[in-house]
Amino acid sequence: MSDSTALGAADLAIADAVLTSIAEEMGAALGRTAYSPNIKERRDFSCAVFAADGQMVAQAAHMPVHLGAMPTAVRQVMELAPFEPGDVLALNDPFRGGTHLPDLTTVSPVFVEGELIGFVATRAHHADIGGMAPGSMPVARELLQEGLVIPPIRLVDGGVRNESVFALIVRNSRAPEERTGDLRAQMAATSVGVRRLEAAAGRFGVAGLLARFGALLEHGDRAVRAVISEIPDGRYEFEDRLEVGPEGLAIRLALSIEGDEAHFDFTGTDAETELASLNAVAAVTRSACYYTIRCLAGADAPANEGCYRAIRFTLPERCVVAAGPPRAVSAGNVETSQRITDVALGALALAVPDRIPAASSGTMNNVTIGGYDRARERPYAYYETIAGGAGGGPRRMGRSGVHTHMTNTMNTPIEALPLAYPFTVERYELRVGTGGAGLHPGGCGVVREYLFHDLATVSLVTERRRFAPWGLAGGEPGSVGRNTLIRADGETRDLGARAEVDVGVGDRVRIETPGGGGWGKIEG
Repeated sequence: MSDSTALGAADLAIADAVLTSIAEEMGAALGRTAYSPNIKERRDFSCAVFAADGQMVAQAAHMPVHLGAMPTAVRQVMELAPFEPGDVLALNDPFRGGTHLPDLTTVSPVFVEGELIGFVATRAHHADIGGMAPGSMPVARELLQEGLVIPPIRLVDGGVRNESVFALIVRNSRAPEERTGDLRAQMAATSVGVRRLEAAAGRFGVAGLLARFGALLEHGDRAVRAVISEIPDGRYEFEDRLEVGPEGLAIRLALSIEGDEAHFDFTGTDAETELASLNAVAAVTRSACYYTIRCLAGADAPANEGCYRAIRFTLPERCVVAAGPPRAVSAGNVETSQRITDVALGALALAVPDRIPAASSGTMNNVTIGGYDRARERPYAYYETIAGGAGGGPRRMGRSGVHTHMTNTMNTPIEALPLAYPFTVERYELRVGTGGAGLHPGGCGVVREYLFHDLATVSLVTERRRFAPWGLAGGEPGSVGRNTLIRADGETRDLGARAEVDVGVGDRVRIETPGGGGWGKIEG
């Protein structure tokens, strides 16, 4: 992988396009063949291509929180070596390269004439992987309450499916048929990736492909170093809080820029917590910080692990952004990752104020619903996230009703829900007036209200219900969100940021998501 200097810009662009297209085709196969709406409709998955040493050489434009953490997972499964053609390796353990338990990763080695040339990987959010509540996103205190923990393991061994492992995963889900379909979809996607990377080796030759791997990683390093070099040297400090306890949990960052390198120092961040599942593992924190720097690069910059070489971290052990076992971490992946992003962007706004937007909604607004569907005579579990408002920026207003930052998913069509589940969405609209005022105002959040036609358990894991998305450059903060239970008899109850509640026929749950912060002061 050291002959990269001989490759020209056109050759690099072609190689990047070829490898990125492999990840994109894997994603297309996964989305088409999955069973659950969360993967099929909302596209809560990511795919990437790796070199034989585990470095990520290409990725599709899927979910940032997945992609920055996937290299750790690929390196973890290497303990299962030696490999052979047809292997599919799997894991979800957040302390062994995963992010949270519902995100199951599959990895396949790729061989050409007996030589291991790389890996392909998928990561997909399964709507239920067991645990104390449907959807495996409970208000938990420890990891084992959140679901089945899968260390690195062989799901397929030399082309032969490990039926015992497969059955164990499926049996621990409340929706076994759906898990079977989603697991098979991930296996199909890795199979597509294997064939396409083999074809790329046939096109470039093995030596030529490996040289292109190295060249792309070096190109990514150069591109990000050039971006960091544009940021004035200095130390930029920012703080934001998660909604745990009366004062909140503080995430404190000192971002140091020195030449073409960036150092994210989280010293002073509050300790991990037993009160909520908001603990983030280190891989999630690194993903959020990589994302913020990568956002400053141009659209033509590569997206590979070379982009991370110029970025260093100080992550104090056992803090809320570098938690350890047995802490619950399901919300760390979806909620704390968003707050880490806010903190990193807040620090960058002090350095390059003309390039950074105000805070977006800052939450994925996680909703899990499960129970027994008496009409269809089967158990079910459903998961989705809900969009909010984007922050206004130096050049334009924020968009309304969009998924931002660490989530890059799509809307789940409300028309699809009653076809598979005993609930409907009776109200879905923009939450007008919730974007922060400013020269460039923030985008509006949304209102999404569920009506239940059978008994169910609803779990909500959200943020920005007390601490508003901040504005920048004189802009106003966005409105906080609100979660409300409306009983069939008209009684209402504020559910707060996180809740687990049993609902009955005719009950409703209304989610009102935050707006984005405004940017710039309105004169006069």
